[in-house]
Amino acid sequence: MGRKLRVCVLGATGMVGQIYLQMLADHPWFEVSAVTGNTTVGKKLVEAYAGKGDVPRKYWDLEVLPSDPAKVDADLVFSCLPTKAARELEHKFAEAGFPVVSDASANRYHEDVPLIVPEINPEHLDAIEVQRRRRKWDGFIVTTPNCTTTAFVMPLKPLLDEFGLRHVNVVTMQAVSGAGYNGVPSMAILGNVIPYIPGEEEKVELEPRKILGSFEDGGFRPAEVPIDATCTRVPTLVGHLAALTVTLSREAKLEEVAEALEDFRGLPQLLELPTAPPRPIELRREEDRPQPRLDAGSNDRSGMVVHV
Repeated sequence: MGRKLRVCVLGATGMVGQIYLQMLADHPWFEVSAVTGNTTVGKKLVEAYAGKGDVPRKYWDLEVLPSDPAKVDADLVFSCLPTKAARELEHKFAEAGFPVVSDASANRYHEDVPLIVPEINPEHLDAIEVQRRRRKWDGFIVTTPNCTTTAFVMPLKPLLDEFGLRHVNVVTMQAVSGAGYNGVPSMAILGNVIPYIPGEEEKVELEPRKILGSFEDGGFRPAEVPIDATCTRVPTLVGHLAALTVTLSREAKLEEVAEALEDFRGLPQLLELPTAPPRPIELRREEDRPQPRLDAGSNDRSGMVVHV
């Protein structure tokens, strides 16, 4: 493509914002032109990150702006805002004509807002035009799921397509990175498991049904798959693990299931997008894998690979 799209990262000084900046640093299509924050407005980005981790050197001198559409010059907005702030500010940016891709949960469940995993439901982007008509704005909001949902919904897609799904039970073992900078205190998690994460189980039970469902006649129809979830926090730094018990709608041999998982490809793979891994699902046949320490981040591209 020609000119890179100018990107603004809302909430760039948080942990999710840091990950976005790292992923965008060498992207062939996007260039970060603006970053916003809250308590660090007016500072250089490198100052805002003092003591909180690394930010790519090319962004050190960016000034942290307020999350105000009038202050931002960009073609596209990635939102890493906390839920409460996202509920208000993402709407303001969409009203001002910005395309908003949100990592926050605030707008995921709205009837005209797509909840997208690109390999699974890119056709749900058709809801953007419905959203624009209903809300009378030129921009739009598209959301991404909870990080745990994103991981375990990927293998559910080929199983649903090939065999049908009658019931899913999931137990998650989530890394402390998912709690953000101000999440679980380090001493509280050492040698410990926290058996309940407020609001997490509801997300994990609801979001996959929207993602695996359809968009037709101007509305979303969730997949009719009951999902029961138990979500825990464990002393792992990075990399969530999920144990799935899946009841299929028809009988299948183990090798048939393995083949469905290994052969799965989505639209990003067909389009050969620059950060799309060749295989979105990596099937591990060892009895002791996957393991977060060995497998998280093992992909040589910045897109996500799910190890099963």
